[in-house]
Amino acid sequence: MTVSFEEYAALARQLSAQHRAGEQHAAAESARRRDLHAAVDYLQQRLNAQGQRLDQLGRAIGVDQPPAAPRPGTPGETAAWPGPPSGAGAPTAPSSGPPFAAGAPTVPGTGDGEPAGAAGVPGRAGVGAYPQLPAGEARLALPTAVSPAGGGVPAQRAAAADPAVELELARRMADEADRHGQQAELLAQRPALLPTWSPLARAVAVYAGCGAAAGVLVLMLVLASGVGLVDGFTLGAWICAGLPAVAFFGGYLVLGRWGRPAMVAGTPPRYLPLGFLICFLVVPMAYCAYLLMVRGLR
Repeated sequence: MTVSFEEYAALARQLSAQHRAGEQHAAAESARRRDLHAAVDYLQQRLNAQGQRLDQLGRAIGVDQPPAAPRPGTPGETAAWPGPPSGAGAPTAPSSGPPFAAGAPTVPGTGDGEPAGAAGVPGRAGVGAYPQLPAGEARLALPTAVSPAGGGVPAQRAAAADPAVELELARRMADEADRHGQQAELLAQRPALLPTWSPLARAVAVYAGCGAAAGVLVLMLVLASGVGLVDGFTLGAWICAGLPAVAFFGGYLVLGRWGRPAMVAGTPPRYLPLGFLICFLVVPMAYCAYLLMVRGLR
């Protein structure tokens, strides 16, 4: 059978086209693998950054890190491996009977000098495919994969996952984790006391509240002075210096304890001059208001 030059040329062109198609497919596969590796590296970096940020958040709010789970093979830990069955299923020593007779078929036995059933002698009647074992040992020795239909056919193997799809799902989960992490950071940057207020408004409210509490104590001292329990000098000292100082330091401590966010760079402002002015004005004003009220009632 002779082949013409045109047929040789067509065959060469076909082989060349197949070769180019194979090279293009290999290049595309190589590029896809590079893209997958780059996506995996980028995702790994994001997950590491998220883990470090979560550790910082945990330390800021005082959450202890959970202990690392022990790994198999560490000192002091013994892996529990299933051993050979004991009792009736334990292997026995080979019998010390006479060797096989000359010309007898050499078939594998069970170790007790008996033939190995249909596995050793195919087609033998009255012998099962496997030696008879107890129920518990049979479950260990003869595992079978049965389909849901019960026909004895192995279950269908799950399809292999697409790496690109799995990476896309992991990226979406990382985006969701970033969003929740940003929300947690915003919450951690708010103090427990009046979280929606500005620092200045919070400081004014705290100092004014402490001054109002000191004003109540002023009224109690005035009543005690009216019945003779407190003299005039002690009353004046507490009104002008003692209770305003107590209110000022009380507001200072409250802002430092409950007005400080869990995560903040540096120390938040406490507005000391403003607090000093408020406390040393509110307490005398409360005393003046009490005097005006008493005179008005008279």
